[in-house]
Amino acid sequence: MLRPDIVDLTNRSAIGAMHNSRQRGEAPKCHPNTRVAVQEDIFGWITDGEGDEEPKQIMWLTGPAGTGKTAIMGSVADTCYHRGLLAGSFFFSAVVKSNHVRLKARFVITLAYQIQQHPALKRTVGRKILSAVVDDPGIFEKSCDEQLEVLVLQPLRDCRQLIDELKPDKRPRVIVVDGLDECEADTESMRAKERTKEDDQVDILTLLLRATKDPAFPFRIVIASRPEKAIRNFFSESPGKGCALELFLDEKYSPDADIRPFLQARFAHIRRQHPHLRLSTSWPGTGAIEKLVENASGQFIYVATVMGF
Repeated sequence: MLRPDIVDLTNRSAIGAMHNSRQRGEAPKCHPNTRVAVQEDIFGWITDGEGDEEPKQIMWLTGPAGTGKTAIMGSVADTCYHRGLLAGSFFFSAVVKSNHVRLKARFVITLAYQIQQHPALKRTVGRKILSAVVDDPGIFEKSCDEQLEVLVLQPLRDCRQLIDELKPDKRPRVIVVDGLDECEADTESMRAKERTKEDDQVDILTLLLRATKDPAFPFRIVIASRPEKAIRNFFSESPGKGCALELFLDEKYSPDADIRPFLQARFAHIRRQHPHLRLSTSWPGTGAIEKLVENASGQFIYVATVMGF
């Protein structure tokens, strides 16, 4: 029988927002051998970012809609998870049915749940998190600020020395937050009519910035979103000015070079799935593929939609 504290923490978490949740279903991931350069930049920063000339603890991956941010973040989260580097993830989504994945209300709780579950932290930080739930069962109804303090920061402070003693290859390194611009205003709040979704998005950024300023907080944070005004302003003005390394998905990362092998692989899959059509190995031809690459204009969402028909 599960302990009540674990049950409470699990039930109050937005499991559907985690990178490997069933609710995310066939969430986009990077096709093999695509988006290699940007993923290498992100992984390099996660593992060795402290060696930068001006080290940052937050990375902001941004770019217009359709440039593959969620696919990149999904692949990064998966890889980090399998390497033991992922402390937690939260994928805001307007597609998943559950409201919990679109609101900030369960954001901190969900991260605390994942930190508690990490194999390298379960017997140290994890126990402190569960003790905090037992000591204050009402923590789930308190502010996100209070939840961050009680469920994340204080347990990390209590175990700081033990975390420092972990071997580098056993230590979780990063928290991944995707689709921040899809976070919606919490309509259950008493002040809901006074607040906008932008207010809640900035609240989340403020929480994360506060966490990184605590000496006991050992994780880097990768945040992905469109360059919406409120988020852009946070990173360009006080208090967030200069806190993040910005990675903008532009021509530097050669989207056409990534889209081309994606199309080739998908057409090859169609040929294999429909042998009765007797399509040649050259189908649909270089010209057709290049036309689709041109029409996409670097937008992965275009080719994903086309290949979905």
